[in-house]
Amino acid sequence: MEKKKMAFAGSWYPATDVECEAAIQGFLKEKQGPCNGRFVGGIVPHAGWYFSGSIACRVIASLQSDEKVDTVFLFGAHMHKQSEPFILTHGAIETPFGQIEVDKELVDKICADIGISKRSAHKFPDDNTFELQYPFIKYFFPHAKIVVCGVAPSAFAPVIGSMAVEEAKDLSRTVRFIGSTDMTHYGPDFGFTSAGTGEKAVEWVKNQNDRHAIKAMIEMDASDIIAQGLENKNMCCSGAAAATAAACKKYGAVKAVELDYATSFDKSASKSFVGYSGILYALS
Repeated sequence: MEKKKMAFAGSWYPATDVECEAAIQGFLKEKQGPCNGRFVGGIVPHAGWYFSGSIACRVIASLQSDEKVDTVFLFGAHMHKQSEPFILTHGAIETPFGQIEVDKELVDKICADIGISKRSAHKFPDDNTFELQYPFIKYFFPHAKIVVCGVAPSAFAPVIGSMAVEEAKDLSRTVRFIGSTDMTHYGPDFGFTSAGTGEKAVEWVKNQNDRHAIKAMIEMDASDIIAQGLENKNMCCSGAAAATAAACKKYGAVKAVELDYATSFDKSASKSFVGYSGILYALS
């Protein structure tokens, strides 16, 4: 079976199952821990685990329930508005906890109905928006398969999310949806310094710029999610977030919960920093 190899293990996250599990158990004890509820999807950050692993871990852990989850959808990728969406077609993804099999039957059905670029495991990009989530998905959903899709910040993003639900239901799949995006990338390293520097800039990012994006995600407003990312630079993967919000809404989600928010400045004070948000979508 063709496999997507790990590219960031040992640098962005631990290289071994023992180290990953120790980190995960530590994350689960932080702050409020995972949420209890009927959650069908969520938004996670994708920086190195040191910076944002705790939020991503607790969001994905919150998606567990008593029902057997067949497939996890993961939307991500750094893409331009004009970029062509792409999907991993077959094979498996390696993680420190073992491999995750691609849900080929579901992918084939999606590709038959949606114009989307097909990528094999050997041609699939090494992308932190995806790989940083793989160990969490394997750990919390050890028997689930996966569908991995790169989604551009365009009007096609919510279409992809909605169609994913329809195809999953046609195959009687019980699924979960994860969208991978960081928030505002602020500072001279990112060419974005409209609010100055120092604590004043951090407060502006936390309380204004990222708040607009979080509001759009909580309201499950796919159009506004995309607009926020493009116009306010407060999401690096707004297409992934929009696809996830649209999918969860189509699947029956009626409300959202903000699990946590943080910035890299909290861990390492710098003129350049990034925001991280964790959002959960619930059926009731």
